[in-house]
Amino acid sequence: MTQLSTPPPAPFTSTSQSGAADYPGLDDWRSLPVSQQPSWSDAAAFERAVAELSILPPLVFAGEVDLLRHRLADAAQGRAFLLQGGDCAETFEAATADRISGRIRTILQMAVVLTYGAATPVIKMGRMAGQFAKPRSSDTETREGVTLPAYRGDIVNGYEFTPESRAHNPARMLQAYHTSAATLNLIRAFTQGGFADLRLVHAWNQGFTRNPAHARYESLAREIDRAVKFMDSCGADFEALRRVEFFASHEALLLDYERALTRIDSRTGLPYDTSGHFLWIGERTRELDHAHVDFLSRVRNPIGVKLGPSVTGDDALRLIDRLDPDREPGRLTFITRMGAKNIREKLPPVVEKVTASGAQVLWVTDPMHGNTVTSRNGYKTRRFDDVVDEVRGFFEVHHALGTVPGGLHMEMTGDDVAECLGGSDPIDEAAFEDRYESVCDPRLNHMQSLEMAFLVSEALTQRS
Repeated sequence: MTQLSTPPPAPFTSTSQSGAADYPGLDDWRSLPVSQQPSWSDAAAFERAVAELSILPPLVFAGEVDLLRHRLADAAQGRAFLLQGGDCAETFEAATADRISGRIRTILQMAVVLTYGAATPVIKMGRMAGQFAKPRSSDTETREGVTLPAYRGDIVNGYEFTPESRAHNPARMLQAYHTSAATLNLIRAFTQGGFADLRLVHAWNQGFTRNPAHARYESLAREIDRAVKFMDSCGADFEALRRVEFFASHEALLLDYERALTRIDSRTGLPYDTSGHFLWIGERTRELDHAHVDFLSRVRNPIGVKLGPSVTGDDALRLIDRLDPDREPGRLTFITRMGAKNIREKLPPVVEKVTASGAQVLWVTDPMHGNTVTSRNGYKTRRFDDVVDEVRGFFEVHHALGTVPGGLHMEMTGDDVAECLGGSDPIDEAAFEDRYESVCDPRLNHMQSLEMAFLVSEALTQRS
């Protein structure tokens, strides 16, 4: 299997200075147009919350961020593959050990299958420990003649449809910080303490393939089983294989929160947003001269940008110039969310333009957001077949152009929910009545996520 290139110094050898960062340009975004921000109900409470966030310890460390940038540079070259998955919107209530371990377990199971198919290392990244803010198409929601502020994620307000719950409460930013810290603590414990042992994760996948609905994947599972037994027989260092690198990511939507958690690295004197390792800019907030692009252009984290079907090659080049002017390996990821019906037509001219410019970004597919529909019984949903078709289209485009399909970005859960239609063990609309749990967008459940991994593994096998 392909080995990752030599990483930078160990993650914990560097620290960030405590307190809010003081660095030229970090507050220039405040004078620019900004969208999708809360209207806080109490100015004094907002000031107190930001002041406290500004002196709290970093959630992640600069050295960990640098390590991830190095890993993503490998993925852009085809020497690794990025798997990024988790809830569409985390909630404080769901930040339990069982729920967190379920998501990690699912990502680890997917990663084993993808690693075998790609014959390259898989970078494991959760939409976790910070994915508490959500963009909305409207500022308000109306039910039975009552209009209240829209739910913008637990970091801003509550999901319950009452005036008290829907008020934009700045104290929730502090709760988001502490919930993220607890989540990261569990992630580190699970991924370093034996929960991620390759042999254990593989045994979980064998349970998946024993389901008759998934019999078509049994041969691949047997191949992986033989590979694991072969390594064991050869005396492979399974102690090293008991631990994995795991990174945290979220959409950097709430700029006051992100700014308050920005720290200056003591080694380099440069600013890092310590709310997460990897941050992305959404389709709704990627305007070149607006606040989100400006702020994220000034921090050292690797940055992602969601690109929908309206994006042009020139748009992509302008984003590269703004966010990655030095063309730094691993700095910039384009996460395409075109929709199954658009991917084969809309993606090629963008990839061709970027490739011709000499820029090397990491190309990742988000096959979820462009395929949202409403079921006949009124639920927001996605069809598994559409999600799969967009992934296939993503690989087809890059194969035709000779470029690298470098990653998969999924909204998924480790729970047995019913939110997306289809799969080999199919979910139908009737199941939504009892098992639809998402507060925002529909997610693949545990079994659908694993099936996706087996399907993508087949495409990666062809690539490798």
